[in-house]
Amino acid sequence: MKTIELKELLAYPAHAVWEIISDITRSDWVPSVENITESGGVRSFSMDGIGDIREKILVNDPENMRLQYSAITTPNPIDHHLATIKLTEKNGKCNFTWTTEIAPDQVAPAVEQGMKISLDGLKQVLSNVV
Repeated sequence: MKTIELKELLAYPAHAVWEIISDITRSDWVPSVENITESGGVRSFSMDGIGDIREKILVNDPENMRLQYSAITTPNPIDHHLATIKLTEKNGKCNFTWTTEIAPDQVAPAVEQGMKISLDGLKQVLSNVV
């Protein structure tokens, strides 16, 4: 199992970042996804170049600004997936940490690339909103 971690100090208040991240049907910050639906704590979407994905939302905690989810259906079989986004405030800026545990190891590069383009998309959305 691989663990991927992206950490960045974003030049925006943590609550502004949380407003975007915590809306689990919001897709404007994920460049390869046009629409996300949610039903019964499961969000569903189609990702360009990958296919249909369903994720179980495990934690959406506004008090601690923590979102955790696990992929339950993917086009390619996976043995394990657990992703956590955690935000903390630091001097009016946001410490952004996104960690994903993934198995098998060979899917880790694609997952990491998706995380990176999504973080870039988040920064683009924030630059237009805040």
